[in-house]
Amino acid sequence: MALVVQKYGGTSVGNPDRIRNVAKRVARTCDAGNELIVVLSAMSGETNRLVSLANEMCELPHGREYDTLVSTGEQVTIALLAMHLKSMGYKAKSYLGWQVPIITDDTATKARIERIEDARIRADLNEGTIVIVAGFQGIDANGNITTLGRGGSDTSAVALAAALKADVCEIYTDVDGVYTTDPNICKEARKMESISYDEMLELASLGAKVLQIRSVEFAKKYNVNVHVRSSLNDNTGTMVTRENKDMEGILVSGVAYDKNEAKIVVMGVADKPGTAARILSALSDASIPVDMIVQNVSQAGLADFTFTVNKTDLKQAMQITNQVAGELQAREVISDEKISKISIVGLGMRSHAGVATTMFSALAAANINIQTISTSEIKISVIIDDKYTELAVRVLHEAFNLQG
Repeated sequence: MALVVQKYGGTSVGNPDRIRNVAKRVARTCDAGNELIVVLSAMSGETNRLVSLANEMCELPHGREYDTLVSTGEQVTIALLAMHLKSMGYKAKSYLGWQVPIITDDTATKARIERIEDARIRADLNEGTIVIVAGFQGIDANGNITTLGRGGSDTSAVALAAALKADVCEIYTDVDGVYTTDPNICKEARKMESISYDEMLELASLGAKVLQIRSVEFAKKYNVNVHVRSSLNDNTGTMVTRENKDMEGILVSGVAYDKNEAKIVVMGVADKPGTAARILSALSDASIPVDMIVQNVSQAGLADFTFTVNKTDLKQAMQITNQVAGELQAREVISDEKISKISIVGLGMRSHAGVATTMFSALAAANINIQTISTSEIKISVIIDDKYTELAVRVLHEAFNLQG
């Protein structure tokens, strides 16, 4: 008997018929003699609808009340699935995050899981019950409902798999695995049989929408095997696991893009110790993650400081940055939402030279200008004008021979 955690995304539970299809898959897994925990997202589009309602009420919704509102979507899907499984003759029980409970910190809209108290779930599993848990949510030490950020149901699933030492965590989505790039942009994209935690971590952080980044962090930390596969067929997907020697021989594994970032430039700021820290600390205090960071060469003691944030954080980030820039007597603060981040990822970069040259040459040949560059041991990212996103992805996919 294996303990299996299955997570189904919004598309997979988008209407009653699809929930019934999920129930059939869950039933097959249970009939095979497995213990089973199912984690569900809200119906496709439901969280966006709830967010829109919040934004209609006020420009910057209060975090606690925002979490209370947007966490309701998952309550619907877990109840519907449990109802249907019971009507099929199976023992099933639904849990909201606070009922498990999944304990988080108190950061509204972006809470982090601190621990999972698994006694109730283990008791249900021992009685042969299919446990159905609302993804994306938890509860803080003060009893407030919290949410884990968009895509947080992936994190809920992997965290439960880690806490209960599950044999595998299956992430069901509307694609049947992890591809070398977005198949909607590049028809030659190829599905990978396996990918390392580190590569998946980079791809997730760089815009690949298959897995949420924090779910991959959990998987790597607790060595959870994650199987990414489609809920629409029975095809084998992509296994996210520890790296092996075969993986290290691949120069570039994939090309990712992200249109959800915005660039902020603090112009004419004093080039002296502590300037960057003042800006970044203020953003960190507001729980706003900063991605790419560049400071140009100083001229006459002044420099331009550039960084990127998620577009959803741009309004608040600009308010904070303008305030700090005023204190630093910077000349001006500007922002640009019409950008895109393009990245290549691969373990082989650790031991091969010339990867950056190939990337930059391919973009140059397509007349795509690079605004900002960022690198790590296994990835290179650039910021470009967003109108060139699809072209850049196709050019780089071909340049590194990633076709199927």
